[in-house]
Amino acid sequence: MSELSNSQRWILEWLSSGRYQQVISTVNMSDFGEILKAIGGFGLFQKLILFALCFPNLILPFHFASVFFVQSDPERHCNTDWILSVSPNLTTEEQLNLTLPREKDGTFSKCQMFVPVDWDIDTIRKYGLSETTGCQSGWKYDRTLYEFDLACDKVNLVQVAQTIMMAGILVGSLLFGPFAESFGCKRATQIPVVIMLIFTITTGMCPSFYLYIASQFMVGVGYGGYRLNSVILANEWTGVAKRSLGSCLSQSFAAVGQSLLAGMVYFIRDWRLAQMVIVAPLVVVAIYIWCVYSRISQLVDRGRTKEAKKWIFKVASINKRTIPDSLLEEVVSLHKKLLFHSSFRCGSGTSEFSLNVTYFCLSFSVGNFGLDIFVTQLVFELTELPVWGRKLSLISTLMTGRFLCIFTLAVPQGNAVAVTTLATAGQFFMNWARGIYVITTSAEIWRSAVDWPPSSRSSFFLPSFARKFLKTIHQIFGEFVEAATNRVKNMVT
Repeated sequence: MSELSNSQRWILEWLSSGRYQQVISTVNMSDFGEILKAIGGFGLFQKLILFALCFPNLILPFHFASVFFVQSDPERHCNTDWILSVSPNLTTEEQLNLTLPREKDGTFSKCQMFVPVDWDIDTIRKYGLSETTGCQSGWKYDRTLYEFDLACDKVNLVQVAQTIMMAGILVGSLLFGPFAESFGCKRATQIPVVIMLIFTITTGMCPSFYLYIASQFMVGVGYGGYRLNSVILANEWTGVAKRSLGSCLSQSFAAVGQSLLAGMVYFIRDWRLAQMVIVAPLVVVAIYIWCVYSRISQLVDRGRTKEAKKWIFKVASINKRTIPDSLLEEVVSLHKKLLFHSSFRCGSGTSEFSLNVTYFCLSFSVGNFGLDIFVTQLVFELTELPVWGRKLSLISTLMTGRFLCIFTLAVPQGNAVAVTTLATAGQFFMNWARGIYVITTSAEIWRSAVDWPPSSRSSFFLPSFARKFLKTIHQIFGEFVEAATNRVKNMVT
C-alpha cells in the first residue's frame, strides 16, 4: 500500500470510530495506484498537466474586474442642458449654479436638480429656482470610465449584477458535477473554458446593462464548472504524496491572479478594453485544453480498458518509465467509496459554508473599508498565498478569522486603517481555514466531482450567491423602510 500523507492518516483515524459505511466493489481493472507508481507519480507529465490546468486560475479572477470594481457613486451631476435652450452662452459654472441644488457640505447634488421652468434667463437669475426633482435627463460624468448610468435610484443594479454572476457560478458548479460523471471530467473542463471565452467577448461588446448581466451569468457558469473539475482532473494523474498540489496550486494561482487584477484595473480604466485583455490568454487556454488527457478511472468504469491502457503507455513514455507487462495482464480494480453519515456531511458542509460566507463578504467589500480600493484588493489577495500548511486545526484558524472580523465592529467609523488591518488579518485566517478544508476534502476524501455530496458542492459557491442576494434584498428593503418612515414623519408634522 502506498504511504499515506499526514492529513489522510488523520482523516482515517477520525473515521475509525465507525461513523461511516464502507462499500467495496470489484471490477476488471488494475489498481491505478500501483500503475501510478510504475509510470511515475510526479514526473514530467504530471508537472505539465498541473501547470496546464492550474494556469487558467490565474486568469479566472479577471472575470470579476467588472463586478469587483463597479463604481456606483462616480463624480457626476444631473444633465441640465435644458437651460442652454434659454441661454446658450452660459458658462458651465453658471449653468450648475442656476440648475443644481447644493448639499450641506456645499457641493452640487449628485441626484437632484431644480425643476425646469418656462422662464427667460433674467427671471431665473433674479428669482432663482427652488423646487427640486430627480435627474430627468440622466447624468453627466466621465463616459470614458463609467457606463450604464448605475447611480442614484439605479444603484441597486450594481448588487444585482454581482448577485447574478454569483448565481451563474453556483449553477455552473452544480451543472458540471453530474455532467462530468456522465460525459467525463475532460469534457466538463473543456466546455466551461469555451463558455467563458465566448461570453467574455460578448460581455465586452454588450450595448445594454441587461445583456451585460446575462453574459456575466454565463461567464459565471463556465467559471464554476472549470474550478470544480480542473482540480479533480489534475489530481487524477498525481501520486498520493503530491496529490494536494492540485488544490494548493489552483488557489495560489488564483491569489496571484486577483493581485494582478488590481493592477490591471488600475492601469486599464476602460472596462471593455479590460475584457478584451482577458480574452487573449483565454484563447490560448481554449486551444491547449483540448490536449488534456482523460481520467483513467472513468474510462475503465465504462469498460474502455484498451483506451485506458493506451493513455497509460503514453504517460509512461512522457515520464520515460517502463511498465511491466505483468502489471496490465491481470486487471483487477478495487474501488472504495466511503458513504459518510449525516454527522460528517453536515459538519463539513456547515464548516465550508460558514468560512466561504465570510470569505466572499470580505472579498466583495474591498471598496467599503475607506482605503484605496486598488491597494485593499492587492493586500487582500496577497493573504491568499501562504495557505499551504495543514498542521493547525481547522477550528483554530476559523475561529481566529471570525473574531478578527467581529472586532471590526468595535472600530470607530472613519478609522479606515484599523478596519482594513483587521479585515485583512481576518481574510488571512479565513483563507488558511479554506485551504485546509479544500485540500483535505476535494483532494484526499472524494475522488470525483460527483463523489462530493451535493451539500459540499453547493456550499463552495452558495455562500457567494447568498451573500450578494441578501445584501441586495437588505439594500432595497432598507430604502423602502426609510422612504416609508419619512412619509409617516411628513404626515405627522
